[in-house]
Amino acid sequence: MSRGRNAAPGRVRVIGGSLRNSRLDVPDLPGLRPTAERVRETLFNWLAPVVEGTRCLDLCAGTGALGVEALSRGAASVQFVERDAQAAQALRDNLGRLKVGAGKVTAVEAGAFLQGAPQPYDLVFLDPPFALGLWAALGQRLEAGGWLAARAWIYVESPRHGVPGLPPNWQLHREGHAGEVRFALYRRALPLS
Repeated sequence: MSRGRNAAPGRVRVIGGSLRNSRLDVPDLPGLRPTAERVRETLFNWLAPVVEGTRCLDLCAGTGALGVEALSRGAASVQFVERDAQAAQALRDNLGRLKVGAGKVTAVEAGAFLQGAPQPYDLVFLDPPFALGLWAALGQRLEAGGWLAARAWIYVESPRHGVPGLPPNWQLHREGHAGEVRFALYRRALPLS
């Protein structure tokens, strides 16, 4: 499990908002890769004008650090989707300990979740396990399935080399790099019909 520079083993720190400096307990699971603190700080600086009141989807949630950070900064609600039962339970436990009622955790594979009844989200965090290469498939399901609000924001974390194939109407707003990770914020434009 790779961790940000300031994260203690088995814990991730919330860096801003009402839950600032709270700790998220993180199970030691293979491939679990919390988003680094400096990346989260940059992302939420970008999102500062828009995050309050948003309905968020943290797809492939892992530790849930991105969704919890959004809740800490005023998001109305976050739907967390995590396929690993142990990681999903740790996330439920963290939300309960922090008394965060606006977060809901569903323990299911992301693709299966996106086959359900859609609800449009204002902000989506798309950070699947790098080894699985799910960006294009999940991006297409989000776009075609009615999961995105008309002008939704989509955060995508991927390996530094090679931009994942994403729907053509997702317009790059900002991007950065941290080590071997590329992080990018997209804005959805209405597709041409």
